[in-house]
Amino acid sequence: MKVASSTAAAVAASLLSLSSGVLAAALPRNFVVTKDMLEISVLGGQTIKASQVLNPGFRSVGRGPRALAKAYSKFGVQISPELLLILEELLAALGFTIAGTGAGTGTNGGNNGGGINANQSTSASQGMVAAVPQMFDSEYLAQVDIGTPPQTLMLDFDTGSSDLWVFSTETPKTQANGQTLYNIAGSSTARPLQGATWSIKYGDGSSSSGDVYLDTVSIGGVTVENQAVESARQVSTSFTNDTASSGLLGLAMNSINQVKPTPQKTFFSNAIDNLAMPLFTANLKKDTAGNYNFGFIDTTEFTGDLSFVNANVSQGFWQFEATGFAVGGITGNGTAAGAGAADANPAIVSMPHQAIADTGTTLLMLPEAIVAAYYQQVPSAQNSPQFGGYVFDCDAALPDLTLAIGSYNAVVPGALINFAPADGLSVSTASTCFGGLQAVGGLPFAIYGDVFLKSQFVVFHGGNSQLGFAPKPFN
Repeated sequence: MKVASSTAAAVAASLLSLSSGVLAAALPRNFVVTKDMLEISVLGGQTIKASQVLNPGFRSVGRGPRALAKAYSKFGVQISPELLLILEELLAALGFTIAGTGAGTGTNGGNNGGGINANQSTSASQGMVAAVPQMFDSEYLAQVDIGTPPQTLMLDFDTGSSDLWVFSTETPKTQANGQTLYNIAGSSTARPLQGATWSIKYGDGSSSSGDVYLDTVSIGGVTVENQAVESARQVSTSFTNDTASSGLLGLAMNSINQVKPTPQKTFFSNAIDNLAMPLFTANLKKDTAGNYNFGFIDTTEFTGDLSFVNANVSQGFWQFEATGFAVGGITGNGTAAGAGAADANPAIVSMPHQAIADTGTTLLMLPEAIVAAYYQQVPSAQNSPQFGGYVFDCDAALPDLTLAIGSYNAVVPGALINFAPADGLSVSTASTCFGGLQAVGGLPFAIYGDVFLKSQFVVFHGGNSQLGFAPKPFN
């Protein structure tokens, strides 16, 4: 059903009731919300469709190993000597070097705390913002307005971290490389958060750090005043060389925000009370602009029903339990019959594992047993020391991968697992390609990154700490 705008407020109220009732944590862990219960018209706010960002200075050499190393570095996993050697060769070819390996702290180092209480957001707001893929979908960027008058920066929306940090006029000129800078003096609403600093260390030994300002931040019509904006006085080389991105906007939990002495609230946490629904959605796509919606669920963006599972946010992430897998698609992508997918469908191999939904990680990183089982079905696949991970012939027919999450079967098309060329500049000219599915290594959880998220419509429900999944057309 489509609801006329004249009745939209009543529908929004009923859905808010639904959010606190049907989606309540006290109900069973896994449940389904049918599409007709959610189908509403947009209640205002802007819809922004940004153009695809292709950085003319960006080079695709070794994009696969670089994406794998980025994930390890982000979560503080020591990079193996073999992968480090590959990186040194690749990055030397790109014109820069990296620091030595180290354990690092990743993003998971914040303390519990809520920051100041002066934040205000637009009333009953909704907003949509387009997510824009760079070459090989390695990073999705979206438009964010900061300050008064608004300064538009392209940021990486990251559900695996909780800091909003940007290149700014405080960033050393030697560490900026064409990024749009946040001009602090150019904003009449910017003011320093006295005594506050931030620092994020990465597994390759590099770091980003700086001080903190409070300013007005707007995303697709949703505005927050006195949002903590972390200004970079030092930037890791990997970010310096990503010229299209001006920083990150974290959408995980406040507890892992890296501001000291008091962790600050994320943009979503500050806006949530005044959103029409206490959630945001991610609809990422391959080779074209996707979008994030704040405060509403657009039912035109997915097919079938939404299947919800509880999220464990105690570690600061959007963490959930996946129950198993199958190599190949399950007929009727979506909800399996019965109480659990692993029990209801004999094609599913039971393999429970903890995972996080992370828009800031490029790859789908799963337990080694699942990864090995998948690539056993690809005759040319091998775990290659030369390339730092699983590779295969670029013309290989890749099977779909089904992942069971509660009662839901999420199908990742094989086309998404062909991530990037390993020995050339394009998939069409290369002979060997790097897999978008890789082993999770020493991480304590699997990472359902962009390769997975491009195959699914995902709801991040902050009101009840739940995740919703639904199939969508594969572009």
